[in-house]
Amino acid sequence: MNERIDIDWTGCEAHGLCAELLPEHIELDEWGYPLVANVPLPPHTLKRARRAASDCPALALKLRVVRDT
Repeated sequence: MNERIDIDWTGCEAHGLCAELLPEHIELDEWGYPLVANVPLPPHTLKRARRAASDCPALALKLRVVRDT
């Protein structure tokens, strides 16, 4: 099982806090919206990824569990 970053695009308000807390996985586009790759998060970044999700002012960042295939 892996965790991945998921963005609620209708809820995101482009605050950019997620990119500050998790810069190796989240970049911002020219309007300040997050860009993420659909790849599993390494175990050593999960704690910070959970913090980024909980600290998102719009609660638009989520972590989802994906089963290995």
